[in-house]
Amino acid sequence: MEISKLSHKNLRYLSNPYYNLIFPLLSQQSQPQLFPNPSYPSSTSLCFCNYPSLSLFSSNGSPSVSKFVGFTGCNGRYNGHNSQSLNLYFFKSSIHGYLRGYKTSSFDVYKEMGTGRVRPKAMQKQVAYIIDLIKRDEYDLEYKLGSLSVKLSIASVTLVFHVLNSEKVSALRFFRWIRHWQPELRCNSDICSLVIDNCGRLDDYDAMRSLLNEFNENQLCLTKKAFEFLHVMNVTNESLVESTQRVIVLLLEVRGSCYGWVSSLIEMFSVLGSFDMVEFVMKKTERKISYYYIFIREMCRRCDFKGVRDIQDEMRKEGFELNARIYNYLISCLLKNGEYADACKVLTEMQDKDCPPDALTFEIFIYYCCNNGKTEIACHYFDEIVARGLEPRLSTHAAFIKGFFNSEQYEEAYKYVVDSDKKYKCTSCMNYSLLARLHQKRGNLVIAQNILSEMIKKGLRPYFKVYMKVFNCLNKSGRETLATDLQEQFHQLHSKA
Repeated sequence: MEISKLSHKNLRYLSNPYYNLIFPLLSQQSQPQLFPNPSYPSSTSLCFCNYPSLSLFSSNGSPSVSKFVGFTGCNGRYNGHNSQSLNLYFFKSSIHGYLRGYKTSSFDVYKEMGTGRVRPKAMQKQVAYIIDLIKRDEYDLEYKLGSLSVKLSIASVTLVFHVLNSEKVSALRFFRWIRHWQPELRCNSDICSLVIDNCGRLDDYDAMRSLLNEFNENQLCLTKKAFEFLHVMNVTNESLVESTQRVIVLLLEVRGSCYGWVSSLIEMFSVLGSFDMVEFVMKKTERKISYYYIFIREMCRRCDFKGVRDIQDEMRKEGFELNARIYNYLISCLLKNGEYADACKVLTEMQDKDCPPDALTFEIFIYYCCNNGKTEIACHYFDEIVARGLEPRLSTHAAFIKGFFNSEQYEEAYKYVVDSDKKYKCTSCMNYSLLARLHQKRGNLVIAQNILSEMIKKGLRPYFKVYMKVFNCLNKSGRETLATDLQEQFHQLHSKA
């Protein structure tokens, strides 16, 4: 089987490591006979060849002081980032992957709820076989897919869509089948977005309209992946504008703006740096402050401070009030680039323009100061939080603890945890657990055990993962007595609860 001819811009998919792993299997002349009897009972032991394990790990590293979470359920997804989930966004230096590694063991199985049946997890060659079945588009495709009796992970489904989309093969029948075969995927925003992208690459706007109407009825949100076909399929700026206009008309026709679909379109263009297209979309739809959040966030990421100022001026002309969230993006980016003096000027500007800083504003400064060993200045910003009657965030406390610890001020880190326990009871479990975890990672196992014992005596429950880490490390290091004592204390606390 030969590769179908692709345009130059589609060849970028061939550089995808997951595609390179799967494609050689599809290019074999002979069809792999993985399933000699497709009607085997799902409970029967399966005998497959010994395929090499496939380890696909996403590169994901983010500071533990905060986590940036986007919700993708049936009823909602972030449009931009709210003030609580921003959380030092611009200090992150991670590359966020979307595929998890998966094993090829036939013992890696799933049990269907309420049926008692067990489906093995799809392996590498099975996913390749599924892709080949879809390409052949035979009349009994759904029967053959179901006869495999395997369960596809989200990573496997995503891989199938990426191959089909890159080769412009219709994925509609597979989409309908997978939603019926695995109902838990019906509301998965990424999968629903990928099928919209598939329709766009095939120029099948009738199918796209039908799907969008269905998603609209179910109040399902889409991600920026739904509109990637626009920049992939359009070479010239004229064709890009024309196709985007066509999509906008379709979204407005099915009330897509109600569920963040226009926001996803703006996010897609913003991530690509096509800010003129962002302006075009807002001009054709409407100007909402949530759209400006996305716009400014991406400009800050690119350190385009002049562009950010221009957008702020535009927002004022449009009658939008600049709030702390807008300024927080700018302050975060400035501090990330070491522009502390300029960040302080922005803070002063906020106060001059009657835009009071929030707890996150000061946390961004605290995080920067703690990371650079300026804990005294960080304490000044913490005093500002207290003086304004704001509640310090959990990640603010974590920034101080890690700041003291990384500068080897262990006594100060411990004192901060004890003092916080008196003033901010709701943070005590996290603070103690974090400090114990830091000592355990540094190899100070006895200190970590003492910290956990102290918090248990106070009636505080350690984070279970931290407790298990310390317990296992104590056992491995030959400190079985300390490990046993810690275990008994933990079990007593558990029994009391």
